[in-house]
Amino acid sequence: MKELSVNKQDITQRHIDVTASDLPLSCPMPNMNLWNAHPKVMIPIDHGGEARCPYCGTLYRFKGELPRAHH
Repeated sequence: MKELSVNKQDITQRHIDVTASDLPLSCPMPNMNLWNAHPKVMIPIDHGGEARCPYCGTLYRFKGELPRAHH
């Protein structure tokens, strides 16, 4: 995964494509320059493959097949 370069202005108006290697997903992601922009929050990906951070509004879009639950 490459480092994401994000400035404070960008943090509320963007989307990030994620894959299974990014799970479990949290925002901000560990590779973001502004990893301390807000408290770390876990982001559950819904069955549609998208989720939004409640703090900054970043939209996460899952690319590929969603992993199946272990139930």
